[in-house]
Amino acid sequence: MNILVCIKQVPDMESHFRPNGTATWFDESNLAFRMNEYDEYAVEEAVRLKEQLGGNPEITVLSIGPDRVIEVIKKALAMGCDRAVHIQDPDVASKDSWQIASIIAAYARGRQFDLIFTGMQSQDRGSAQVGVLAAELLGFPSVTTLVGFAYADGVVTATRELEGGVKGKVRLRTPALVTCQLGLNAPRYPTLPNIMKAKKKEIATFQPGELSSEPPLTGSTAFRHHEKKGSGVVIEGDIAELVEKVIVILKEKTAVLR
Repeated sequence: MNILVCIKQVPDMESHFRPNGTATWFDESNLAFRMNEYDEYAVEEAVRLKEQLGGNPEITVLSIGPDRVIEVIKKALAMGCDRAVHIQDPDVASKDSWQIASIIAAYARGRQFDLIFTGMQSQDRGSAQVGVLAAELLGFPSVTTLVGFAYADGVVTATRELEGGVKGKVRLRTPALVTCQLGLNAPRYPTLPNIMKAKKKEIATFQPGELSSEPPLTGSTAFRHHEKKGSGVVIEGDIAELVEKVIVILKEKTAVLR
């Protein structure tokens, strides 16, 4: 079996975010970076499948970004992936979901992948579009928001998280693409021996133009922090009192009831 896992390096969500000089992305000078949390579940599930099947399944991990993404690529290798692909792109933050998916699909096309694992979404953008767009471009069936995964005889049985705590079960034949959600598994910590082995594993490097030259569908013109216009008000009491208090506030502090 031939498996591809797509991962992304994102800023640590505990970082202090500021717009960059052009206000089109974050100022990265003081940011710490890590593997996207949802992608950790994708890597873990791929490695578990490899362990389940035995034999010679091969897992390739792919990441798009500047040189710093090598850090998360090596983590995925230490978790159990066999080889890696780095799409070297310092301008990845300016690309939209269609462009990113096109690069992934261009690499995967013709390489006979049976299964592609991705995270449900990235923590920095949260579009949840890249995985399904890549599947569409490849002509693969796909299923999203996995919280349960099983594989046997070329068939994936996927448990999906739906609205309101409801779960759905879907079966699909390979080749296929799945996106992974929180709760699918508990990602392993790389051991020291595996970290050392990861240093010797292959990392192939490509430029985006070698794979895809899709034009952007969207673009970020500018963004900014929300302006603070005042403090909030906490009101307490029974329902009737709360209604009266809200009406007074709306009349005195806003133009809603004027």
